[in-house]
Amino acid sequence: MDCGAIRRRLALGAAALAASGALALAVPGSAQAAPAGSCAGHEIRTLPFDSGVVHVYKRNGYVCAVTVARHPGARRAMSVSVQARGNRPVVDAGRFRHHAGPVTVHAGQRCVWVRGSVGRDSVSSGWILC
Repeated sequence: MDCGAIRRRLALGAAALAASGALALAVPGSAQAAPAGSCAGHEIRTLPFDSGVVHVYKRNGYVCAVTVARHPGARRAMSVSVQARGNRPVVDAGRFRHHAGPVTVHAGQRCVWVRGSVGRDSVSSGWILC
């Protein structure tokens, strides 16, 4: 294959990638209605606190959560965790600008405990969805 054919194929691939990205931005979907990094399923709980909110979703026995900062901007400590009763928590913690998570666990019919924090503020659900 000569250099011209390789360049044409690379250009065609780049054009296809750009078009698919533009289409994804132009087509309205559920991602626009939900917070960034959101979970699949329907929202079953909202756990507000001073500096953020934890959104909790459930679908087919899976529970997912995302912590979203009320005032995104500079990186700061954030975390979100979901623990199904009898298991260890699944945690996403670090320094983020907008949100921590999503984290997902298979809970089945078990209770879950959801926690979230932004900076020094936090929320804890206690056992829910029992």
